[in-house]
Amino acid sequence: MKIQWFPGHMYKASNEIREKLPEMDLLIEVLDSRIPGSSENPMLKAIRKDKPAIKIFNKSDLADPVLTEKWQAYYERDSGVKTLCVTRDQPDKIKQIAALCRKMISLEGARDKEIHAMIVGIPNVGKSTIINILKDKTVAKTGNEAAVTRQQQRIKISDDVVLFDTPGLLWGNINNGHSGYRLAITGAIKDTAFDSDDAAFYLAETLIKHYPEMIVARYELDAVPESEIEFIETIGRQRGCLRAGGQIELDKACKILINEFRLGTLGNITLENPDDFEQEVIEAETEAREKEEAKNATKAERKKRWKKNRK
Repeated sequence: MKIQWFPGHMYKASNEIREKLPEMDLLIEVLDSRIPGSSENPMLKAIRKDKPAIKIFNKSDLADPVLTEKWQAYYERDSGVKTLCVTRDQPDKIKQIAALCRKMISLEGARDKEIHAMIVGIPNVGKSTIINILKDKTVAKTGNEAAVTRQQQRIKISDDVVLFDTPGLLWGNINNGHSGYRLAITGAIKDTAFDSDDAAFYLAETLIKHYPEMIVARYELDAVPESEIEFIETIGRQRGCLRAGGQIELDKACKILINEFRLGTLGNITLENPDDFEQEVIEAETEAREKEEAKNATKAERKKRWKKNRK
């Protein structure tokens, strides 16, 4: 999937997180419950080491509850990780975050007798909304688009817990192509940065494979569509996305499907499960390594020819 993105502030934010994280007592990462694996920053996974972490499963009201439980169990295999499912309509549950910080870090072992927690998350994951609920006032800018928060903020959410907010951050190279599609579909990537038709066809394929009964009920179909194009054309006809002569306006139908997924009108859907995601990561890493090896081999051969020609 071709994506055009990554303004300079994201590179700066990445470096700031690397520098600041060792000073923290705790890491809080806000995940999108519909794509827990794809919304986890692999950079943080590499640099966190044994630092305690809380994985906040936000937008859990939009996700498949069975798969959410599987993802929670997957992350909590690490004894240093705890998970919490929240939604913006559950402020009392969100406010449990401070208590969970205290449960994981004793004040005696904390810096300056305060628990310092870095809170991170991909763009449009709802991190700023969570912070505002914790603080009981608007201290972090929110918006239904990617990359709203632009700089770090120090936010005291209780007498003994301080959050260090960071800009919504996407990493520079998404090796797992499936994750690229999922991030686009859920709104972590600005709509202007990817082809909506491409993303919608990926979503349609996933829904046909994993949630056939749901789409049959939602779109009042007689049977499960046999292909992505059949499914999207059906949506186009139902929603009046027609040109002169009865041709389907494919782009319009694709945007409708993506929007209905984001709003949750299709039902509770999760686009990945832990087992498949782990395999995707392994395959993506193998492919990236093979590409790098081929690239290095080409360079070595070019250098060899150049030396030979100089003789």
